[in-house]
Amino acid sequence: MQSRLPVWFKQELPDSSAKELQKQLKTNRIHTVCEEARCPNINSCFKQHTATFLILGDRCTRSCAFCAVKKASSRLVLDLDEPRRIAQAIAAMGLAHAVITSVTRDDLEDGGAQMFINTIEAIRKISPKTKIELLIPDLQGKRESIKAVLEATPDVLGHNLETVKRLYAVARRQADYRRSLELLKFVKEFNPRMITKSSLILGLGESNAELMRAMQDLKLSGCDVLILGQYLCPSIKHYPVKEFVSLEKFQQLEESAKEMGFLKVLCTPKARFSYQAAGIYEELNYA
Repeated sequence: MQSRLPVWFKQELPDSSAKELQKQLKTNRIHTVCEEARCPNINSCFKQHTATFLILGDRCTRSCAFCAVKKASSRLVLDLDEPRRIAQAIAAMGLAHAVITSVTRDDLEDGGAQMFINTIEAIRKISPKTKIELLIPDLQGKRESIKAVLEATPDVLGHNLETVKRLYAVARRQADYRRSLELLKFVKEFNPRMITKSSLILGLGESNAELMRAMQDLKLSGCDVLILGQYLCPSIKHYPVKEFVSLEKFQQLEESAKEMGFLKVLCTPKARFSYQAAGIYEELNYA
């Protein structure tokens, strides 16, 4: 286990604008993955007046060992007004590109698909020019749920593989490696023009060979954009950091991923799924 952060993980301090955005989101009962997952980029993103919105509440029905999001301990309910509040926040922030993700809701028959659809519809009604990028859970692999989300025509559809196959047994016990790959494959089969995206967190104890295999599996599943970032342990109760990956290795991995044929690769310690999302979309859309 490694606990001391490398020097490149020094975080920015929040300024008055970041604090004001945080206050506004809290007042409007809007959750962000930036706060709930303790993202290392939160202050820099909030300073730029952007955030990644978290729908379906702030409690997850799964217990991934690396994730800081709170776990459900009682029966959960749906906040049907959540899509409207998020759409209003996006309009007020003037976001040209919004990233929407969610907790996993295995208690719902559709895994939460309808709430993603409702959120897309609300955003398009209130802020029609905003591009919408989704990061969805696996929706229990139900193709009818995945299809319903795709028919709502988001601009980008992402799903995170998170780690290599061997580590699912200890880090993602309620998820399934093959199911996640099949989700991405189905997206491309349903809409070959859809931009697809996934990320892997490094430092969980994966070998280089395992990492290469996971990257290749993502490429074969039709993934267009690959994000690689360093895992940071949220607390002593979570899965420990096994390795802080060097900057040199990140550069090597980026080169390997580009050679595999990904359309865009973002490979840096602080990278997360939504990091530089708007720029990546513009680059691909106008290439």
